[in-house]
Amino acid sequence: MKKWECDVCGFVYEGEEPPEKCQVCDSPGTVFALMLEAEKEPETKTAAGKRWRCTVCGYIHDDDEPPEKCPVCAAPRNMFVEIDAEGKEIGTPVLPAEQATPAPLTLESAGTAPIGGKKEKTSFVDRLGGLSMKMHLHPIMVHFPNGVLPVVLVFLGIAMVFKIESLATAASYNLIFVLLTLPFVLLTGYLEWQKRYKGARTAIFVTKIVSGLIVLAAANVLVFWRLLDPGVTAEGSLSRLIYLGVAAGMLGAAGIAGYLGGRLVFAARR
Repeated sequence: MKKWECDVCGFVYEGEEPPEKCQVCDSPGTVFALMLEAEKEPETKTAAGKRWRCTVCGYIHDDDEPPEKCPVCAAPRNMFVEIDAEGKEIGTPVLPAEQATPAPLTLESAGTAPIGGKKEKTSFVDRLGGLSMKMHLHPIMVHFPNGVLPVVLVFLGIAMVFKIESLATAASYNLIFVLLTLPFVLLTGYLEWQKRYKGARTAIFVTKIVSGLIVLAAANVLVFWRLLDPGVTAEGSLSRLIYLGVAAGMLGAAGIAGYLGGRLVFAARR
């Protein structure tokens, strides 16, 4: 079986010929390249080696035994499952094609799973989490405040250096927008952590959660500080550098959370 890699998004397709289009990014089949290294892989490794997938982040490990912990999300070795050459869990029954076809996505069906031909009733939070994960609500919501945070820091810096108070005012309005969107970012992030990553309390997730809370706390400080002291960024204010430092720390925490999120999303891509 040949393997073809999409040059655009890195999706790997297995088949004698490349697909008509990428299942992930919809690029045409002409952008797929044959993975020659897969063809030249030693036969001994294919015969004796095993493949393990982290059930938390999807990282693939090739060895006779799973690692002590996942190099991507730090999940322990008991979170790894053995998979075959096609990426299916060994020992897991494969559903017929007609049963595997997903039903139309609704809030009621997003958090249910078929068991013996019947759907198990789950809580509203589970259904909401399933819908959030399938609609990719967390990465969508994250882009709103993350795109504004650098603007806030740049506006504040220019306002303080060139004494343009209107830019400081614009930064404060942007901060209000950030503060209003952050609860949705944290909520969808929590739901995805529970559903996709099984609520694993490893270092990468703890760091992401702490970073998100730091951003939320810093946004609250900056918004209400400005409301209580409108001249905090004005020339002669003794606190304006501290105010700017809090904004810089907020952007740094958001950057850390984004970097770790990227590691999780692209864990299986090589």
